[in-house]
Amino acid sequence: MIRFASRMGVALTVCGLLAGPAQAAGDPAAGKTKFETCTGCHSIPGYTNAYPTYHVPRLGGQHADYIISALKAYQSGERQHPTMHANSSSLSEQDMQNIAAYLSSSTKIVADSNPIRGNASAGKKKSVACVACHGPDGNGPIPLYPRLAGQHEDYLLKTLQDYKTNKRNNSVMKGIVLSLTEQDISDLAAYFASQPKGLSVMAQD
Repeated sequence: MIRFASRMGVALTVCGLLAGPAQAAGDPAAGKTKFETCTGCHSIPGYTNAYPTYHVPRLGGQHADYIISALKAYQSGERQHPTMHANSSSLSEQDMQNIAAYLSSSTKIVADSNPIRGNASAGKKKSVACVACHGPDGNGPIPLYPRLAGQHEDYLLKTLQDYKTNKRNNSVMKGIVLSLTEQDISDLAAYFASQPKGLSVMAQD
């Protein structure tokens, strides 16, 4: 318990220090045009990555700064995904800002089901370590950190597992997941996925 509380204290401090000013606003209309390349995966309800199999993330309503950060990580190879690397490789800084502005501000969404398999109640108890960066319900206000509410449960599950196995690198997240069991990870994913007023699938015109 002391070790977990210590990690939570570090997370609170680091999240506070890293929460900087928001990126310059992009052009949502231009972002919508650029995002057309992405609709084949991100605008189809229930669409899954081929291997390993998991739902591609919901992006509607995501923080703009986080989207920009994620695109840069895919572009540089810091985050490994062949399709995302290919799609982001030619994007300029302005392109990324425009896409982020479109995704974060658009209200045109597609409803899709989000069945929950883990124990959301148990996940809520474990989520205390996540509050500083992601908010108590996954709708945290810090723009650099992703909103988690309503995200696909299996995507959240894979993300936490990737941090635990060093497939994704983040010192804060590494410290948080280090002591989590597989059941803890499953329950956390269930809790944040089940939260209302969360992320949505973007609609195709």
